[in-house]
Amino acid sequence: MVVVPLSLSQEEFDNEFETEPSASEAQQTNWVGLAAGGALVAGGLLLLTGQRRAGLVAAVSGATLALLDDQKTVQTWWSLLPAYIDDLQRLLDHVEGTVGQVATQRDRLRRVLNR
Repeated sequence: MVVVPLSLSQEEFDNEFETEPSASEAQQTNWVGLAAGGALVAGGLLLLTGQRRAGLVAAVSGATLALLDDQKTVQTWWSLLPAYIDDLQRLLDHVEGTVGQVATQRDRLRRVLNR
């Protein structure tokens, strides 16, 4: 039985006397990260050797594994995606308007030059 001093709560006591992580916990290998890195490297090498399809499949697989390993980043990107889509839509609308203005000016210039 452990006696907890009255000046400390159970949580503070547990934090104060917390043991160091064991060697097996400290040296755990991130197998998903290693697989993602290996697939990305293999995909890059396949792309460099001219095997486009296989390289692309390996690279996409590695990227997918990397994203699955870091789900917090994916959630952040997913929440930011609508704002980026709105910005892109505004940019495309602006470009469309500019192209329309250029087409109008082109038609006016043709009419002036063909007189």
